[in-house]
Amino acid sequence: MDAEPLIPDARSLAATFDRQLRLDRRSSPHTARAYVATAHRLIDFLTVHLGELPSPLLLTRVEATDLRAYLARRRGEGLGPSAAAREMSAVRAFLRFVAEQQGVPAALPRIATPKRPRTLPRPAAPADAIALAEETGALAREPWIAARDTALLLLLYGSGLRISEALGLPAEVHPLGDTLRLTGKRNKTRVVAMLPVVAEAVATYVALCPWPLDFRQPLFRGARGGPLSGDVVRRAVATARRTLGLGDRITPHALRHSFATHLLAGGADLRSLQELLGHASLSSTQLYTAVDAAHMLDVWRTAHPRS
Repeated sequence: MDAEPLIPDARSLAATFDRQLRLDRRSSPHTARAYVATAHRLIDFLTVHLGELPSPLLLTRVEATDLRAYLARRRGEGLGPSAAAREMSAVRAFLRFVAEQQGVPAALPRIATPKRPRTLPRPAAPADAIALAEETGALAREPWIAARDTALLLLLYGSGLRISEALGLPAEVHPLGDTLRLTGKRNKTRVVAMLPVVAEAVATYVALCPWPLDFRQPLFRGARGGPLSGDVVRRAVATARRTLGLGDRITPHALRHSFATHLLAGGADLRSLQELLGHASLSSTQLYTAVDAAHMLDVWRTAHPRS
């Protein structure tokens, strides 16, 4: 007699959700961790809210009132509007996954989520951006790590890459030419310009790197030879930022904002800037028009002094 197939419980589905996200190249490790943590939080909440551990089938029948109660709980725990919107995106992704696993239509209840505030990007001054890249390298404990950190930050500032995009570059992109084709957020491919100073910094790092940089392996390597972590970069930048007396808003991602703001002030049109940044929507790019154009036109003359 054949054994009956095991029906996965909600926890097992969350683990399967984790594996799928990690295999999906469109999801960064950070996104995967955040989405899976949200899935477990939702299961914990529903267990108390409904009085029992929800079955997979019950998860496909979650109602709007249940999700509103979950969102209210998370907001009460101090979740801001932007974080709450991200949380609900993760909830919807998990519930869609559960519906697919159960072979039923994903009839997700519609609820209003807090509007994300459209905050103005805070660009770094050109001199501060260059100083941050150099100081981060200067504080490194080994010459090859110093070269790596400087090259990475110059890449963010000189070409407008997201840190996840830079860390995801394969070693095969070296040596860099005048342009670089990459696949970024939402699997969108774009071509970015490459300044000579950036290409030279990357070449210096490659020459000093003690680890073999095979064709498909990550270009930027950690201290033990594995892929370089974004958290390691952010900690190094925070140390350099404190040494230089710069504000907390000067982060690796702020270098991308600086690239965009300086280009716009220098005369770049919004459509071209949208392509360079890899924005899916022009409205995201239009945030940069709110920056004081007159002031930025003045600083643009020194934006990339070594190009």
